[in-house]
Amino acid sequence: MADGGVDTALRGLSDRLWTAVIGRDEPAALRLVAAAADAGADGEALLLDVVAGVQHRVGMEWAANRISVAEEHAASAITDRVIAALAHRHPTPPPGSQGRGRVTVACVDGEWHALPARFLAELLSLRGWRVDFLGAHTPTPRLIAHLHRTNPVAVLLSASIPTHLPTAHQAVTAVQSLGVPVMVGGAAFAADGRYAGLIQADAWAPDARTAADLLAQGLTSRLARQRRQVDDLPHLADQEYTFVRRSRTVLVRQSLAAMEDRWPAMGSYSTAQRERTAEDLAHIVDFLATALYVDDGALFTRFTSWTADILTARRVPAAGLGLGLDILADQLRDYPRALGFLKAAADTLPAMPTGPGPGAGSGQGTTA
Repeated sequence: MADGGVDTALRGLSDRLWTAVIGRDEPAALRLVAAAADAGADGEALLLDVVAGVQHRVGMEWAANRISVAEEHAASAITDRVIAALAHRHPTPPPGSQGRGRVTVACVDGEWHALPARFLAELLSLRGWRVDFLGAHTPTPRLIAHLHRTNPVAVLLSASIPTHLPTAHQAVTAVQSLGVPVMVGGAAFAADGRYAGLIQADAWAPDARTAADLLAQGLTSRLARQRRQVDDLPHLADQEYTFVRRSRTVLVRQSLAAMEDRWPAMGSYSTAQRERTAEDLAHIVDFLATALYVDDGALFTRFTSWTADILTARRVPAAGLGLGLDILADQLRDYPRALGFLKAAADTLPAMPTGPGPGAGSGQGTTA
């Protein structure tokens, strides 16, 4: 079959799989991928172009508010079981790829979005690697203990949320101290991998295929840097990151109280709406702390712009987000880097409305 025909067939399969997944019809989803595999579909294409493509669409549909959080979770659960079913159909590595060695794939501590790492682990298995997949939320001490027992040729770490960059930095440093090279990937490291370079990972890959290709070429650990600590980021000497991170609870509590004073409409919020507002304020503080850690105000601005888009998709006035930034600025007036990041982000938001309406958190929630 010509490449164009293959592409057309995969697109058709993607559409049918999407219908099954979003319809919460797990048996149909499993039958579709099984039939495609039996018909000779390329394993990598089936895994990455079809199944991963459908999962990416799930995330996009949630962001656009066309599916609910519950529907997103249900779809992701089906995707996970589809991956498992495909894995069982390829119990042995393809000819010529045996003996490539043992690798560890894991999500950094606190990272619960495991599907990107799962796709990578299955791809590496397809290519003949012996893979230890440790799953979501792998504490660094447990990762290190595992490496002592298994002695892999490389570790591949995944992080989707930028707020996990400090933890990723610690994990990379700890793994490299054993002489094991580390490759990182995931949305947390930015589209160009700039934060992977900042934390001195041995390699970065924008996608699973690139990661597998780089691994096949061989990785070398930066042994000369095995003793480095987070102090190697000189901008942290001003202690702004440390203050914001350690003051998270107080900042959120004081911001919530200030919002109630400055936006009387919050007086009518339900308990659930107040909890969601507090959660959204906590996300703002977390992303501000991360931006201070990597010294990149653009990271914080991208987060606030994304949050504004999410609120807009849910018909919540995004201008109210600026109130939360203003309140935080009042509390952090003695911290010039934080103030600069807050102002730059606020300048990208719509003007604050004069009438009553939802506040920075809106009571709606912005995370899946």
